[in-house]
Amino acid sequence: MSQASEQFLTWHEAAKFIGVTTRTLARWYAEGKGPPRIKVQRQVLYSKQSLINWLREHEETPCRS
Repeated sequence: MSQASEQFLTWHEAAKFIGVTTRTLARWYAEGKGPPRIKVQRQVLYSKQSLINWLREHEETPCRS
């Protein structure tokens, strides 16, 4: 497997990576609140590092200690 293919995930792989369905990813994209994505012709790709960064940006601390 090439290094480039290890850095980018398909739509289905990205959904599995962050623990949501592909439908949720599509809805988030439509609402403008999902992780950044790259579209190459008809294929949608997600950078693995962008997914990790996006998850970290949405990390919350618990209200109770």
